[in-house]
Amino acid sequence: MEEFNTQWTREELKAYILLYCSQADFEESTEETKYINAKFKALNIEAIRSEFDGDNDYQSIQKIKAAVDRLHYKKEGIAVLEKEIKELFLVDGELDTLEKNLFIGLKHILEDQ
Repeated sequence: MEEFNTQWTREELKAYILLYCSQADFEESTEETKYINAKFKALNIEAIRSEFDGDNDYQSIQKIKAAVDRLHYKKEGIAVLEKEIKELFLVDGELDTLEKNLFIGLKHILEDQ
């Protein structure tokens, strides 16, 4: 069985989640890219992006779940993540059906940890 443990910090996890969310509609908009790059200036976002690009959907979900668990996210931390996910989804001016569905699914994953 494949291990999905990472050594991400909370900021790296957040960056990975936002990269994952930016692909909800199968296209990362220019606004989403700018938002992510501006939010994580202190991180090597390209290394996180490279890891994300090498993962399939199942691997991404498993890594997110494992990291949230390992980093002992509490209700308040989950609420902050959800807020930032919403901000990303709205940065291009619209929240489409695919983004809404991904948000619902991520909420279940994050809140069940």
